[in-house]
Amino acid sequence: MNFTDSHCHLDFNEFTESSAQLTHLLNECADKKITRIIVPSVSPNNWQSVLNISEQYSNDNIKISAALGLHPWFLFDNGTELPNTVLNDLAKLCKQNVNNICAIGETGIDSIIAEKCNNLAQQLEFFNFQLRLANTLNKPVIIHHRKSHHHIIPLLKSIKLNKQGVIHAFSGSYQEAKQYLDLGFKLGVGGTITYPRAKKTIETIKKIPLSSIVLETDAPSMPLNGYQGQHNSPLRVVDVFEALCSIRKEDKIELSVSIESNIKRLFSEN
Repeated sequence: MNFTDSHCHLDFNEFTESSAQLTHLLNECADKKITRIIVPSVSPNNWQSVLNISEQYSNDNIKISAALGLHPWFLFDNGTELPNTVLNDLAKLCKQNVNNICAIGETGIDSIIAEKCNNLAQQLEFFNFQLRLANTLNKPVIIHHRKSHHHIIPLLKSIKLNKQGVIHAFSGSYQEAKQYLDLGFKLGVGGTITYPRAKKTIETIKKIPLSSIVLETDAPSMPLNGYQGQHNSPLRVVDVFEALCSIRKEDKIELSVSIESNIKRLFSEN
């Protein structure tokens, strides 16, 4: 069985204190049959580092795939709202690297941040732009949400993406999930399902079609049950898979093969 971590911030400081540290981690991943890691960027400050990691650390045993985007948490730089010109910068870099990126993202809407920063209009503008950029480049999108399905779903219905994408770190009801599935999206299944208290999400993941599931860690964030207080790791994608096996009726081989097939169909880079 092979595994893909479809959402891991591998360029964050927790993993990149030294080249040797990152190389060791990726060797451990390869030993566990984690053969691909998708690394979404979050702001202009890490676009290039994500591209560099994908180029420098991919090898015959593990592929590092870059995604470029603007996360709703990072629309400020040193307390100053990012100017709209940064959208053109993103588009230019994506077009220059169209064969080196697998998706646009991480993008999305975060209603908690919008309320705190009074920037819902900016978030909607930046999200809308990135959805249209994804269509222009025929790429999927990696979507962040927090209390924002009511903003995201209407936009997705209006724009009608060519390649859809992943609803990252999905946690919600089956009714909410179904709206995304009807639009052709995959749900990112991560450490949430390792917590017994997450009953609503677990019941949802039990019900959805296997063709709609991809695995993720969101490392170094979102530690799994039993690892609280520690930095999360792409190594934990295997633990997410084991948790998934415990709540689904399919056998492990069927689950693994189907999920990897979902990844390959969605994130083909050419």
